[in-house]
Amino acid sequence: MEKFFKLKERGTNVGTEIMAGVITFMTMAYILAVNPNVLSASGMDRTAVMLATCLASFIGTMCMGLMANLPFALSAGMGMNAYMAYTVCGTMGYTWQVALLAVFIEGLVFIVLSLTNVREALFNCIPYSLKQAVSVGIGLFIAFIGLQNAGIAVDGATLVEMTDFTENFSTNGICAVLALVGLIIITVLHVRRVPGAILIGIFGTWALGIVCELVGIYKPDGEAFFSLIPSFSMTDFSSLSKTFGKCFEVSFKDVGVFNFIVVIFSFLFVDLFDTLGTLIGVAAKADMLDEEGKLEGIKPALLSDAIATSTGAMLGTSTTTTFVESAAGVGAGGRTGLTAVTAAVLFLLSMLFAPIFVAIPSFATASALIFVGFLMFSSITKIKFDDHNLTSAIPAYLCIISMPLFYSISNGIAMGVISYVLINLFCGKRKNIHPLMYVLAVLFILNYIFL
Repeated sequence: MEKFFKLKERGTNVGTEIMAGVITFMTMAYILAVNPNVLSASGMDRTAVMLATCLASFIGTMCMGLMANLPFALSAGMGMNAYMAYTVCGTMGYTWQVALLAVFIEGLVFIVLSLTNVREALFNCIPYSLKQAVSVGIGLFIAFIGLQNAGIAVDGATLVEMTDFTENFSTNGICAVLALVGLIIITVLHVRRVPGAILIGIFGTWALGIVCELVGIYKPDGEAFFSLIPSFSMTDFSSLSKTFGKCFEVSFKDVGVFNFIVVIFSFLFVDLFDTLGTLIGVAAKADMLDEEGKLEGIKPALLSDAIATSTGAMLGTSTTTTFVESAAGVGAGGRTGLTAVTAAVLFLLSMLFAPIFVAIPSFATASALIFVGFLMFSSITKIKFDDHNLTSAIPAYLCIISMPLFYSISNGIAMGVISYVLINLFCGKRKNIHPLMYVLAVLFILNYIFL
């Protein structure tokens, strides 16, 4: 194990890696409940989607661990599943089978791009300041997701505002309070250097929630708020047949070729830069980037992501991609593929104990996401904001604020890349711009115009 994963070389050990893998899985486990709910809007069977999500996550994460030796986990991407269910299948009117075929083809394209070094070249051409900015931006982004999952940040007259804790206290209010309690637990344990602080905080918050339900403080309504006590019912594995291979049962008679190509490129574009952004951000936080800002093992990492996407589409789930929640495992000390392998095994086991894992409430993992946001935000100290580096600092700033405000990693990167090229170009610092950065800037602009 030491020889394969290079544990000592990366300053870690088996115990730390396994703990990090468990933490990564726990912060991602919500996808097992969320993804079926989202994709069911397109007419897909919920149980089938859950099983497909587990299998795709297992395959993609295991590939990441064994092929790339990186501590990153993969699953059905949030945002991409909503795009498939509500835009492609909803607004555009395509069937979910057609949407899955588009995802499958997208994955094949990514496999080719990964084998031909195109995606690796894109990763390496992004300047160091923007890579650090991506890490900071993702930190704010996942912290914002955590605040939303906890019910603390809600819609309001100012677009986003703090929830009224007293209103519907037995549901929204108590969940928000428990998330804040969980955040305090994790913070105190982390400051005191208690091993597995994040994992302890997740389980501790969940346990407090169960106690609140038992004494009547938390009252499930059966619609948006369910029982926190896990069910021990068995999963119907035969349900997978309802989605497995259905992406190939598509008739193109009612599907316009041009529109279908647009759908493919929409998936392709967003997934490409969401994945690159996640890899850059999490790798920067783990100090895995070399002096030139390059990541060892980037090619097999991108290939793993591409394989997972096509495999997931065949199984019956939307785009499978590298998760920003991988930062939770990195924050807990995960540095090798053993972290990913551990998370992968847990995804596979979750097929057997899915009702238990699905019972993990979002407010429990929300506190972990908020705290991990702090850990990622610390990378901001590596960005130089002095007068001599303004042409790189200002694009970094725009990248950082765009991710949480636009609720998109890819849009954050777009703002950073476009502004970096334009600012350096007009300030006479063309030597700072890698040729591929011009290509990226043009592609981002064209994306906003035509897609």
